[in-house]
Amino acid sequence: MLHAAPAARRPVGWQDWNTLIRDVSAGRWIDPDTGVAAEVPFKAIFIEESVRGGEADYVASVMPASTYAVVADADTYDALGYAVARSLGGRATTVVLDHPHADEAAIRELREKTRNADAVIAVGSGTINDLCKYTTFLDGKDYSVFGTAPSMNGYTSTTASITLDNGLKTTLNAHAAKGVFLDIEISANAPQYLIAAGFGDSLCRSTAQVDWYFSHVMLRTAYATSPYILQEADEREMLARSAGLGRREHDAVGYLHRILTLGGIGISVTGMSHPGSMGEHQISHWIDSFAGARHPGTVHGQQVGVSSVTMARLQEIILASEKAPQIRPTRFDEADIRARYPAAAVDHCLEASRAKVLDAASADRFNAQLEALWPQLRRTLQQMAIPSANLAAHIRAAGGGATPQEIGIDRDLYRDAVRYSKEMRNRYSMLDLAADMGVLEQFIEEEC
Repeated sequence: MLHAAPAARRPVGWQDWNTLIRDVSAGRWIDPDTGVAAEVPFKAIFIEESVRGGEADYVASVMPASTYAVVADADTYDALGYAVARSLGGRATTVVLDHPHADEAAIRELREKTRNADAVIAVGSGTINDLCKYTTFLDGKDYSVFGTAPSMNGYTSTTASITLDNGLKTTLNAHAAKGVFLDIEISANAPQYLIAAGFGDSLCRSTAQVDWYFSHVMLRTAYATSPYILQEADEREMLARSAGLGRREHDAVGYLHRILTLGGIGISVTGMSHPGSMGEHQISHWIDSFAGARHPGTVHGQQVGVSSVTMARLQEIILASEKAPQIRPTRFDEADIRARYPAAAVDHCLEASRAKVLDAASADRFNAQLEALWPQLRRTLQQMAIPSANLAAHIRAAGGGATPQEIGIDRDLYRDAVRYSKEMRNRYSMLDLAADMGVLEQFIEEEC
């Protein structure tokens, strides 16, 4: 098994980007929540200055097979896919997808195109990785991925974001890549919006943690500290280099790849996507699921960057009050939800919404508990948070947009997403709290 880049590929000033990652993968990192070594399904994760010239060796070290399907789109094939296929020679067939979408129709098509291959190699980022990850999961085949952009944490997650035939975008259980190979040189040359998208996706740490911990304290949902401890040091280093991402500096891209990799590992350690997916992700998923013709073609990370700023602003408004929030019984209008969504998605949204309904008695208990806990809970949540203005400044420095308008999302579409996205999942976020407080509409009018 490879443990570092071949010495010949190491430039002057080479940095080992795989510290900590290597310890977790090898079972040497102690999970602070359990007191025992963390177990993750990833045994080969490499962030290197360059993987060029060693593609076949990387694959052979973790996923030997007689035949491979190398899956890319036109851009990622030009960036690295052709080199991967060439390195494998006659053992590889190439599948170049035309502007793919991570949906069930594309999954069916890819299963057919890769049915004669023993293993699959994804070359690309979000869509390509999710398609290969879920296709191979269904077919019981191994897959590895060569990343071409630091655009998401899905390289090291065991879930795939797939749009179902009913139009809902959801997170499906899948499996781990046998090998994850991330090339900083190629990633630094990715389109700037993809670099900024990865940065935007990583910034949800603070908003997701605030939402998740609040839900844990108030509703006794599960919670873990391990995902955040894994990312803590690298988050500081990455934020210090946000402008460097805008200039495509290799050390900034390296830290972004690390934080995204560690974020994915945190999800694997906990077995839940909650550590990096709460209210901000619901907003993005709602846009992808229900925007229809209004969707501007933005990618997930761009949307999460904007929605993280929105959620951070909502959270800081709520946390600014020394007086504990007070809620009313949840307003649940089944007819309204049925009218809002296509028939295939209605039952899912109704089930998710019903799970969070607080009746009068539940609301009274919630208010009494929150009033007793508020002084300490408020301080704890404020310590987890990053101010919304800081998040916005960092995203812009990295070359991204911090408002819907800056990434081309229609204002009314975005307002609908903030207003209704809580209906997509049973996770209680501060979108739910604001709605139950009766202040969500005012927030949307003033801040969105």
